[in-house]
Amino acid sequence: MGEPCILSRHWPHGAAPEAAQNHRQKETPMFGSKKTNLTPLVMGQEKFDTLIGRNAEIHGCLKLQESVRIDGKVVGNIEAPKDGAISVVIGPTGEIHGDVIASRIIVAGKVSGNLHGFERVELMASALVQGDIKYASMAVEHGARLLGLMLQVEVHEASAGIDRNVRAAIEKAKSTGQPE
Repeated sequence: MGEPCILSRHWPHGAAPEAAQNHRQKETPMFGSKKTNLTPLVMGQEKFDTLIGRNAEIHGCLKLQESVRIDGKVVGNIEAPKDGAISVVIGPTGEIHGDVIASRIIVAGKVSGNLHGFERVELMASALVQGDIKYASMAVEHGARLLGLMLQVEVHEASAGIDRNVRAAIEKAKSTGQPE
């Protein structure tokens, strides 16, 4: 494959200027008078050797060994090993019909399936997720849409899998619409 693609939300054809990479946004908290510095949600600068273009459509399970950016359509599950630092980025034109399991998952497009981020899950403003999300760390931009449950798991739990009692509680909440 040619040179790796560098993902940047505001600079799609290359790396963001250094000043913008270090930009910090000041916000006033809702309660209290103290100002804090918060880093805004920005799709990270990630290099991808695998890029699924907007006109591509793939049917089947993807087993990843490296990070991938998806701008096309994937019908099937996407799986990365638990011990790898692999990112799955679903761009604004990306569409997934299946589950996504990876260390880091960033969604700017559409997902009809469950997400399991061993380290982090990020939903950008344009994201639409129809499914449940398991995460160790989560970031959600204003405007992102989720039709499903969110379950935070500890890092050691994320790598070990979900406890049976938690699964039972999730299934009960799905069937009754009420948590235990």
